[in-house]
Amino acid sequence: MSRWRGNPWAVLVTLSLGFFMTLLDLTAVNVAIPSMIGDLHASLDEMLWVINVYILVLAALLITFGRLGDVRGPRAMFVGGVALFTAASVLCALAQDPGQLIATRALQGLGAAALMPQTMTIIIGTFPAERRGTALGVWGGVAGVATIAGPTLGGLLVSAAGWRWIFLVNVPIGALVLAMAVALVPDLRPGSRRRVDVVGVVLAAATLVCLTFALTEGQRYAWNAGIRSLLGAAAVLLVLFLLHQRARQNDEPLLPFALFRDRDFAVMSFVAATVQVGMLGLFLPVMIYLQSVLGFNALAAGLVMAPAMLVSAVLSPVAGRLADRVGGTYVLMAGLTLFAAGMAWLAAATDVGRAWWEFQPALVTTGVGIGCVFGPMVTVAMYRVQPSMAGAASGVLNTIRQIGTVLGSAAVGAVLQNRLAVALHDEAVRRAPDLPAEVREPFLAAFRNAAGAGQETGLGITPALPPGTPADLARQVDRAATAAFDHGIVHAMGPTLALPVTVVALGAVACLLVRRHRSATTVVAAAARPEPRPTPKQPGPDRR
Repeated sequence: MSRWRGNPWAVLVTLSLGFFMTLLDLTAVNVAIPSMIGDLHASLDEMLWVINVYILVLAALLITFGRLGDVRGPRAMFVGGVALFTAASVLCALAQDPGQLIATRALQGLGAAALMPQTMTIIIGTFPAERRGTALGVWGGVAGVATIAGPTLGGLLVSAAGWRWIFLVNVPIGALVLAMAVALVPDLRPGSRRRVDVVGVVLAAATLVCLTFALTEGQRYAWNAGIRSLLGAAAVLLVLFLLHQRARQNDEPLLPFALFRDRDFAVMSFVAATVQVGMLGLFLPVMIYLQSVLGFNALAAGLVMAPAMLVSAVLSPVAGRLADRVGGTYVLMAGLTLFAAGMAWLAAATDVGRAWWEFQPALVTTGVGIGCVFGPMVTVAMYRVQPSMAGAASGVLNTIRQIGTVLGSAAVGAVLQNRLAVALHDEAVRRAPDLPAEVREPFLAAFRNAAGAGQETGLGITPALPPGTPADLARQVDRAATAAFDHGIVHAMGPTLALPVTVVALGAVACLLVRRHRSATTVVAAAARPEPRPTPKQPGPDRR
């Protein structure tokens, strides 16, 4: 394999496999929650931590490891991150109780934080400018495909082999990535030794831990004094972090403010957050709808998303090449617009009794939009970033994406729960008069506190009927409860999807602030073109 060492495309395949592995685990675990609860005798609260601790560690340490990649070399950090992630995956699969699984998921998050920012750094250092857009298009496509593929592949593994294989599948992939990284990825090193801003690392990590915990757990704790205190602490720590970074701008800061003086990078950071809100806002309500209203199992619900996944995967490299030729801003704006339009179309298409194929036009439109987003977004963000700052820029951009993931999860979840409570209550009140008087109160009581009863996970609502209720009447009540439940979820879908649609549309509008610049192909062509020689002046008539 020595002849392939340093080959840009071989390097890209290696990095993409590692990146895909970490992002797949971010979403695949969701479909295994019921199986893990039964097998580990866990509570729903403990299972939520299995998901949240991974995001928390990942979001808190991305900037730090991006900077450490600048210090120690991105290949070394990438290899170490893959090794830790793979080993932690084995420990996750061997977990015998919820506490062990939560701890090993935290280790997975640590490995993902170490390897993720290095992927962009190595791509920028390996590919020439005229091919960088295509490469980043492939890299960005991996992000979109992994997010979409998570529920599908997770559902397949859970159905065929059990929840532990969601983690064990990472072992052969991780071993392959390690071997390829050692054999193929060049050891890119910065020109000078850099020091790590330890105080900045601590302040940044503490800020993100407080913010992530508060946003993730706020709804569950009803935004009580403890959660509000954490939000206040995050604000104070953020101010201290920014003040500390301002004082260190001439002494190798963790967060170089020069990155945000580049308007394109600042705008793309905002756009990256809006995209993650859109992704969470799409999958959370749609997967609940498919399983709770249409009765699909986890695998079938994931397969409904498969055409969108394939379209996104095929289009991402094409979007990257197009960004090289016409500029990433136009491709990105088109992608964000289609992404928002597809979600709005999907919201309009949802109803009780729909068939899976009726959603495909909206989902394919969404997939086209996603395929046109990730690569051009990164291309525009990193266009003017110096190679020596690529690690820091990658860490900042990926951290903002993960903060968008947390914000999207918290905001969309809060809207969904609120709308479900209202819609389910209204549907129950509308159907109660059709029931005999003796069962109306139990029927209505079952729906009064529906938002906290777990119905959003597909458990449904079963009224507690008086003893001795005739079987025919019980079936009538059950049919009414099912109808109220299904129509309540459908009515909650529109307002819930309106949030990500609006946020993604704002991201599309924000692209208007990006400065116009020539595509990489145009720049390289102009640089290669010989400058015209000045025309010698012709002697004129002697006017003396």
